[in-house]
Amino acid sequence: MIDLYTAPTPNGYKASCTLEAMKLEYKAHTINLGEGEQFTPEFLKISPNGRIPAIVDRDNDNLAIFESGAIMIYLAEKSGMLLPTDSKGRSKVIQWLMFQMGGIGPMMGQANVFFRYFPEKIQPAIDRYQNEGRRLFEVLDNRLAENEWLADDYSIADIANWCWVRTHNWSGISTEGLSHLERWKDAMYEQPGMLEGIKVPMKIDNVMKDKKKAKEFIERAQKSVKK
Repeated sequence: MIDLYTAPTPNGYKASCTLEAMKLEYKAHTINLGEGEQFTPEFLKISPNGRIPAIVDRDNDNLAIFESGAIMIYLAEKSGMLLPTDSKGRSKVIQWLMFQMGGIGPMMGQANVFFRYFPEKIQPAIDRYQNEGRRLFEVLDNRLAENEWLADDYSIADIANWCWVRTHNWSGISTEGLSHLERWKDAMYEQPGMLEGIKVPMKIDNVMKDKKKAKEFIERAQKSVKK
């Protein structure tokens, strides 16, 4: 049994989608980011950086793992799925996983902060992160023009990038003209475990379509940003 500590964010969905795709037995525990539960002593013992997601593998001497990319690699190795064992194939998957970890995630995350959460609208900062996010989307689009998936076969790299890219409207980053990225993004919804994974720890309605829900979501996020 795996304990998953998570919240409804792209990084959180990376873990739950991976667990669902691999059909691993797990129990989800919601961490309330707005109330600062990620900084409690109990959670910091599991995730020293005070960030979700984190897991504890009860079947492996209560091994605690933090950082979403590290969790995905661990689960892939545990299940023998979605990560090749040969050095060349493994390297390709990890490269595109790290592309998300070092590029897509941080840039879209900062776009969210300045575009959605900060009460002061600092336009140069908004432009900076949205433009860089778009550039990274173009890198993905170019790759997907030549490949069905990011690394030869479907892998954890696709799950990691998709969990962020699918939220591009919230970040204010356009995918217009990126037909290969759109094809891939739509195809990901049909992969095993994805629809289930994005409902864990809870299903989030499309807040873009409901101004009241969007306001409530932003208010919760602002609390988290300030901590």
